[in-house]
Amino acid sequence: MLTSLLPGDTAVIAAGEHATDEQVAALRAELGLDRPWGERFVEWLAGIVRGDLGTSWLTGRPVTEDLGSEVAGTLVLAAVTLACVLPVALLVGVLGGTRPGSRVDRALNALVVALGAIPEFALGMVLAAVFALQLGWFPATAAGLPGGSLVDQPAVLVLPVAVLVAKHLCALARQIRIGVADARDAPYATHLRLLGVSERAVLLRTVVPNGIAPAVQQLARTVDGLLGGVLVVEAMFGLPGVGAGFVEAVRARDLPVVQGYAILFVVTTVVVNVLADVAARRLVPQRDVVT
Repeated sequence: MLTSLLPGDTAVIAAGEHATDEQVAALRAELGLDRPWGERFVEWLAGIVRGDLGTSWLTGRPVTEDLGSEVAGTLVLAAVTLACVLPVALLVGVLGGTRPGSRVDRALNALVVALGAIPEFALGMVLAAVFALQLGWFPATAAGLPGGSLVDQPAVLVLPVAVLVAKHLCALARQIRIGVADARDAPYATHLRLLGVSERAVLLRTVVPNGIAPAVQQLARTVDGLLGGVLVVEAMFGLPGVGAGFVEAVRARDLPVVQGYAILFVVTTVVVNVLADVAARRLVPQRDVVT
């Protein structure tokens, strides 16, 4: 609805600035834009039931094809980011949570908070200026580079992944740290120590699983944000992805594609959060059985 309220439509954009009113009207009728919005929306809902997301008004291709080409880039970026941020967040959170209030804990906490406080565009500009323009270690943008996908040019992922890791590390590491610190002093952990269980076994089998369980929901929000498109990073480094594709669809007033992205975002959010609930339940050991 918000996209349809924007000035102009796909017919005006596709016809070009030199098109006559008659040409725009003919194209609008061809695309069905002269029909009421509610009627077109009901027709789209009927297509969703059949698994049909419709056809792009701008390209004439099925919406699933347009989404598929953009989702591939976002999946690669999200997978590499998670592969980097998860072990670092786990290490930082466990080190701080098992030594609450120590110098190590305070130093790690200050570091992750400082990284999380830097805006994405500011950190991206600094990294690009230093490592791409001055040192020349990595490309500053994916635009114009050879290769059919991000997998073919992994060097272009280094700077964007660094920005995303800095953004998501703070919340995830702090959540793990809080959970581990609470589980470390919980009665069930103290009881195991009184039974003679070694501190290492208590940490690995009880404290860490119970401590990271609450962080699974934060991880779900991280995954949801990555798969939902990271617009600033994709735009800054010229990466193909869901965020950039969604903005382009809105700019072109390509409503079927916009609605397709909305469906993608909804399904991603639901699936990721359901998996997070299941994982959190499985991570928490049975506390009522002590052997």
